[in-house]
Amino acid sequence: MVEKQAKLPVMEAFYTIQGEGHFSGNSAYFIRLGGCDVGCVWCDVKESWEAGKWPEQSVEEIVGNVLKSPTRLSVITGGEPLMYDLNELTSALRFSGLQTNVETSGAHPLSGDWDWICFSPKKFMKPRAEFYEVADELKVVVYNKSDFKWAEEHAARVKPDCLLYLQPEWDKSESMLPEIISYVKDNPQWKISLQTHKFMNIP
Repeated sequence: MVEKQAKLPVMEAFYTIQGEGHFSGNSAYFIRLGGCDVGCVWCDVKESWEAGKWPEQSVEEIVGNVLKSPTRLSVITGGEPLMYDLNELTSALRFSGLQTNVETSGAHPLSGDWDWICFSPKKFMKPRAEFYEVADELKVVVYNKSDFKWAEEHAARVKPDCLLYLQPEWDKSESMLPEIISYVKDNPQWKISLQTHKFMNIP
């Protein structure tokens, strides 16, 4: 199936329910890779930033663990997963009949063979231009009112069939969710994404 058997730092891997964006509510196996240099001040997994803290696993180990679950949806996230070349991992996942989804800020070169790309650009590191043409889903985290204008700047660059989501930053939900609701009512090309896994108290 694969020959190189590259190893990747895996912070955690678990079977759960996708809580955000287009696939919210679907069973999914999450592979969270360690390492991130984007540095979002409100990041809720800052422990993922240091890649060296996490054990490395071979592609064979990672895929084998996914296959122990009944789902066929695998989600690669981080950290920032595209800090690594993911061609080998996604090839192995797809060879095993698994759907490959990625959640990325777009700050690093695109690698891998993806069924779905969730592009979530961040102000802390400029995304690469290539992601606007390949993103299936644009998910913008709204921390303050200025983020609406910023979201529109990115929406103007993605392909016409890319889905558009606004998601309140968790700690700002009380103040920003009413703003997002009003904005989506006025701009129905956008949808609302909530971190439903936090409401359900699941990882």
